[in-house]
Parts: sequence; C-alpha cells; structure tokens
Amino acid sequence: MELRQLRYFVTVVEEGGFTRAAARLHLTQPGLSAQIRQLEKELGQTLLDRSSRSVTPTEVGRAVLPYARAALAAADAVRHAVDEHAGLLRGRVTLGLVPGATGHAFDVASFLADFHDAHPGLEIALTEDASDRMQAALLAGEIDIALLGPPGEEPPPGLSYRTVIDAPLGVAVAVGDPLLADADRTDVPLTDLRDRPLICLPQGTGVRAALERACAQAGFGPRVAFEAAAPHVLAQLAVRGLGVAVMPIDEETPGMAAPLHTLPIVQPRIRARIVLAWPAAGPASPAARALLARLHDALPKAPTP
Repeated sequence: MELRQLRYFVTVVEEGGFTRAAARLHLTQPGLSAQIRQLEKELGQTLLDRSSRSVTPTEVGRAVLPYARAALAAADAVRHAVDEHAGLLRGRVTLGLVPGATGHAFDVASFLADFHDAHPGLEIALTEDASDRMQAALLAGEIDIALLGPPGEEPPPGLSYRTVIDAPLGVAVAVGDPLLADADRTDVPLTDLRDRPLICLPQGTGVRAALERACAQAGFGPRVAFEAAAPHVLAQLAVRGLGVAVMPIDEETPGMAAPLHTLPIVQPRIRARIVLAWPAAGPASPAARALLARLHDALPKAPTP
C-alpha cells in the first residue's frame, strides 16, 4: 500500500468519479483506475462502487476513508514540520476576501506579491465571496484565513476575530434628494429610511446584516431596491437618483461622485466592521500561520469607536 494510492482513492471519492479525479491529479483515467484496483487487490476488498454514474465508496470504502485521510494528513504534517524547521514554506494557503473589504486602507495585491516574493515555494489562492459563506468555509476548513464583514457581533465557536475596520454606517444621496431638504441636517434617523428605496451590499455581507438587525429592532424591514457587491457601484447608483445608498462613510469611497452627499445614520448609530478571521485553534499549516502573522503586521488597526 502506497500513500499515493490512498490519495488517489480519497480524490476519487471527493470528485465522485474517475474522470474528474484524474483531471485533478493530472493522471490518465486508465492509469488512475489501475492504481485503485491494485490497492483493492492488496486489501482484498472493493473500496468503490462503480455500478452507477457517480462513483461512491462501498461500506468497506467508507470505513477506510477516514484512515486514508488521516494517513495523508500525517504525511503532510511530516513534510510541513521539516519545511518549518528548515525555514521553508511550501504548499497552498487560501485567503478569503469580501468584495470591497478594505477599500484604500489595505493594498491586497501588493501584500500578496510581497508575501509570495518572500515565500516563492508557496501557492497562494485568493477567493472572493459573501461574508456568511466565507465564515462557513473557514469553519469547514475550506479556506485558511478571511477578511470579512461579520454576520454577528461575536465570532461563532471555532473562529477568532480581529477588527480591522470599524466605521459608522451612513447614507449617500444625490443632490435634490428629500433627505437634503433641510440644509442644516447633519444626520439621518434610521426610521427616515423606512419607505425609501435603498441601495445596499448583498445579503451575507456584514453591512447588510448590521442594517437588517437595526431595522428589525426599529420595527420595519429595509426596502432594498438595488444590490451591488462593490461600494463604488452603490455610490454610482445613488448619483443617478436610483435610491439611498447605505455604506460605511468615514472612508473614501472609490468612484464617489462630486454631487453625492453623505450623512451618518442615527437613532441608532450603526457600525460596519471588517474583521480578520481565522480558526480559533490557529491555522493548521505553517504556511497559513505565516500568512496570518504577516496580515496581523500589515493590516491597519481599527480605531476605538
């Protein structure tokens, strides 16, 4: 029995078939099938049910699967330990990022380029998604670290947070909007937005979650007319008079047009946060731990509200 055969078996199970598994492993399908049959012959049991369109593990295969994964994890841990001891970083690390997460406060591209220059043997993957899905991916071990807008005030069990941005939530409106009728107005009570069409980030983002929580406490649901994943698109839609854009307002918004006016939301005041999130027990691999340490050094410190 060889480790590569166990890896092939686990990959076939994860992909649900030989074709996709062979493509992922960069093998020919006949070669992969031959390796699996050799493993089954050595064990004296059939591990995979090939009778349907989707390949699934047999009862024996299901029993073997966790041990195969444990053996592969142990082998990877040995390699990581050796590399860490030798001062090398190899493997793959995945950073999740909510769209528009850091604005101008943090140059993600330059940061990742510098990190890669320092660790050329490391493969770095960047993925963008909604905050709630990235939080679930962190808990499932599908990504290593994320910058996200927390769906709740506190991290869920299994995750740690460090606040990077903590900004007041406000509105951005075009010249002539009814909210600007009073020239002396300096803020907007949340209830003034009850019947207004809003332009907001999608559900699953921290800003949207903070807005919906505050509206629910005030006894109404936000009337969201337009959604956009990038703050500058919210601003552009507001400039055209399509609604009231709801966004963090203490930082420069890319693409903010001159005739757009911003006012903080009050009664209650709402905060929008971006946090650095990682597994509470710490990232599993040396590569992820090194990336997290570099992020702690590079990311701005959120001011106290």
